Amino acid sequence: MDDTTPNPPATVADALGLARTLGLARIDAQLLLLHVLGRAATDRAWLLAHDTDALASDASRRYQALCLRRATGEPVAYLTGRKEFYGLALSVDARVLDPRPDTETLVDWTLELIAPLPAPRIADLGTGSGAIALALQHQRPAARVLAVDASTDALAVAQANAQRLALPVQFAHADWLQGVEGLFDAIVSNPPYIAAADPHLAALTHEPLSALASGTDGLDDIRTIVVQSPDHLLPGGWLLLEHGHDQADAVCALLREQGFAEVQSRMDLAGIARCSGGQWPTVK
Repeated sequence: MDDTTPNPPATVADALGLARTLGLARIDAQLLLLHVLGRAATDRAWLLAHDTDALASDASRRYQALCLRRATGEPVAYLTGRKEFYGLALSVDARVLDPRPDTETLVDWTLELIAPLPAPRIADLGTGSGAIALALQHQRPAARVLAVDASTDALAVAQANAQRLALPVQFAHADWLQGVEGLFDAIVSNPPYIAAADPHLAALTHEPLSALASGTDGLDDIRTIVVQSPDHLLPGGWLLLEHGHDQADAVCALLREQGFAEVQSRMDLAGIARCSGGQWPTVK
């Protein structure tokens, strides 16, 4: 250990203080400490009640190492190996994108649209960890959900999550809808949508680039999905897409140009137009 590396913390309070000096968010520091201590992520109040408890030297060193990794931008989900999404505890690692709370907007919207259907057929494109597909299957047990990804590594993560959660999602290895068979009541996707030259990518180097960037304007994959989807939607079916904070107008224009009706956007909890979608007409 060199002179610039702080000493391993001796108590719970020391550990949280170390994280603070490294610039970590309080919630991140708490989640990492609970992980090291083998406690549930919901036990944050326990830390407050035990702030003077001594840390075992092994736990102290492990926590310090995790904090230093987090300080370089590595997602907490990768450091702990888990992330909660829509009430489900998912296993995640560097093979997949770290699921964001904003994506729950897409799940909410999908559930509203399929509510009248007794056994809706849904495709989740670019499933990654399986977050969207598994949330939909959990909320609608009678649904037939297909999770698609071009990455065999991502599919391995998603399939392991489905097995552990005992959710009967089906999986397909495909590049978006290329080669996918069947018609769906809803096609949903959180595809890559960051422009290749976007400076924000520099802060996301720990996550798979293929799940983040999509051409010069960030819309290459969305264009592909919009073009492919009509051949895979039942009349009256919906295509719903997550996108960047400033892309709603562009995505809505692509949907209208392709012939979708009822084109609209949905806001996330921050009031940002986070998802856009349209309905494939019952009569063309």
